[in-house]
Amino acid sequence: MNRSLLATRLRRPTAALASPRLEPGLLAVTSAALVAGGIARLVGAAGIADLFWGLGTVSAVVPAAGWVLVALRHGRAGVDLIAVLALGGTLAVGEYLAGALIALMLATGRTLEEAARRRASHDVHALLAHAPRTARRRGDGGVATVPLGEITAGDLLVVGPGEVVPVDGRVESAEAVLDESVLTGEPLQVTRHRGEGVRSGAVSAGGAFELRATATEQDSTYAGIVRLAQQAGAESAPVVRLADRYAAWFLPLALTVSALAWLVSGSAVRAVAVLVVATPCPLLLAAPVAVVSGLSRASRRGVVVRDGGALENLGRARTLLLDKTGTLTRGRPCVLDVAAAPGQASAHVLRVAASLDQYSPHVLARAIVDAARKRELELSVPADVTEEPGSGARGTVDGHRVFVGRVDPAQVRPAWAKAVDNRALLDGATVAWLAVDERLTGAVLLRDPLRHDAPHTLRQLRSAGIERLLMLTGDRTAPAQEVAAVLGLDGVRAELGPADKVAAVRAERERAVTVMVGDGVNDAPALAAADIGVAMGARGSTASSEAADIVLTTDRVDRLADAVVIAQRSRRIAVQSALGGMLLSLAAMAAAVAGLLPPAVGALLQEGIDVAVILNALRALRAGRAERPALTPATEALIHRFAAEHDDLQDVLRSVRAAADRLSGAPGPTALAGVEEAHRLLTERLLPHEYAEEHQLYPALASAFGGPEATATMSRAHTEIERLSRRIATHLQLARANGRLAPEQLDDLRSCLYGLSTVLRLHFTQEEENYFSLAP
Repeated sequence: MNRSLLATRLRRPTAALASPRLEPGLLAVTSAALVAGGIARLVGAAGIADLFWGLGTVSAVVPAAGWVLVALRHGRAGVDLIAVLALGGTLAVGEYLAGALIALMLATGRTLEEAARRRASHDVHALLAHAPRTARRRGDGGVATVPLGEITAGDLLVVGPGEVVPVDGRVESAEAVLDESVLTGEPLQVTRHRGEGVRSGAVSAGGAFELRATATEQDSTYAGIVRLAQQAGAESAPVVRLADRYAAWFLPLALTVSALAWLVSGSAVRAVAVLVVATPCPLLLAAPVAVVSGLSRASRRGVVVRDGGALENLGRARTLLLDKTGTLTRGRPCVLDVAAAPGQASAHVLRVAASLDQYSPHVLARAIVDAARKRELELSVPADVTEEPGSGARGTVDGHRVFVGRVDPAQVRPAWAKAVDNRALLDGATVAWLAVDERLTGAVLLRDPLRHDAPHTLRQLRSAGIERLLMLTGDRTAPAQEVAAVLGLDGVRAELGPADKVAAVRAERERAVTVMVGDGVNDAPALAAADIGVAMGARGSTASSEAADIVLTTDRVDRLADAVVIAQRSRRIAVQSALGGMLLSLAAMAAAVAGLLPPAVGALLQEGIDVAVILNALRALRAGRAERPALTPATEALIHRFAAEHDDLQDVLRSVRAAADRLSGAPGPTALAGVEEAHRLLTERLLPHEYAEEHQLYPALASAFGGPEATATMSRAHTEIERLSRRIATHLQLARANGRLAPEQLDDLRSCLYGLSTVLRLHFTQEEENYFSLAP
């Protein structure tokens, strides 16, 4: 016989056993047989009743025997074997009603387990159904629909309303309104402007737009997520193998107890009763149901887990290693401050620097341009722009020769420039100097800021049982240590290459189950070396995502803490379900040995046990108490509103600090004017913001956190901000009355301004970490 034909024939029974219609069909047959037998018994036809019940029993023996063979072929001695023995035993001793009840229990459990799997994995499978198959490509002959595999980088595509973005690309139209909830779990729409990147899998929520492909189908974001989803499942999870280990000793125990019951009592019926109550075939499947439910729960939070084993391992993790850039920090430099030479305005410095940097692809240049546009500065068109790698850009702006970049450290600098160098050293910032007509005119300080959600996330991770938090980074030691100090990490290793990171991961693995989190190509080897690799997939590289066991599809590190909490809860529920069902079955077996449970009653009892533990496993689909508090849409809207106001109020914070600095330099009319301007901004913009937070945001948060105590310390900060503002106002009143600032006012006024600046920055940071990070 042809080998391939033989293999095909051998696979047919396995395929039949895997048919989605088998369990519902078996349930229908066994239910009908049990009901028909009951009706026959009621009308006095005992022989016909036994015939129906016997047929129902036989109908379950065949698929149950097939399930046992499949399990044995995969090296597992599943407890379905007990079901087969129990079914055969009821037929042998004539307990047809008990056999029919066992058959119904078996069919019900298998059907319930399959339904649970479908429900639990719905979100993961939705990724597969959502995947596009074709794309509309614009060419010389117009727009044509082509298979997605034919798309190459550089093709111009058209994405219509409601269509899925087929590949990663760049917006060529004025803007594109997108729904990225499939990728991120966030329900909010986002707008991408011309030139901005778009990830495949997002849905066009506005009008049609043109997209310039930057990757093929296989190299795009969504294809990578789909590949992860296709591998998702709970069969390889250690907790599921734990259930198999339970079965390894439970099976011989059940057979031994059944044999002893027969020997001691001399009754085969009692031995069959033991086998009947020891038939937990869907019972131990409750463990994978809990794990797959956890996978589903995680996917709803924007976390794609490669398989159940990764989720179970994450629940046992005790050490967490994190890359810095892009993981703990935003991964994009932002303008920290703008310094100006005496007689120059900081806004002018930023405008001129951004005007020249418009044509530069450098990441620092983009940050400067973004900051200028955010402040709505009108940029000039530069001319004769040249760029010197590693140095900076030169060109002509408004008729002046302008340079933006690094300057020679040995160059003699004025006092204000030395102050900039000192601050850059203290803040771990990079300086982009501005020179106009060969004279230093100003400087832009840039830094990769911490993610707002990073401190809150690390606190959550410690609460969830992570005992050791370390940073592994290729960055310089000084900025790495500053980040580690702010976040309270247990250690930091800086200036590491990929091989160094792998060595560090392996060393930590010897101590405990270890998680590595990263986002770059250089992190991929370390992710692969860890027990669990987690990739920041929203902006991370394809290499890191492919090497990882878990991918965060949204650019929020707090989703990692959510995943840990979900993993721990899923594992706990899985073990509870397996052990709880085993203990209940053992208690029922003891009752059967004593003759207290006839086979029919035992079958009913076991049916209830199986259904109960599977329903318990499905609890993993719901949110646990340890997960983040649920926010109402109205509260989320308030958080987004005040978070945006924080961004708008940064210039107020800078004006307070600048006014204090001027008082320290030359406390004359110019300094007094700076204090007047700072106070005006405080009165007109900042204090109304703080009042609105106190009376709108905090009450809404109190209801989510269970009481006003959660915001009490932040309210105290509002009181201090208002007190210092009143004190500054009193100083200004005295200065107006005297026509100048009196010498005895200077120390206290400086203290008020510097104190207010410190309190405001700390208060803003606390709100962003503790409250604003809660909203998606």
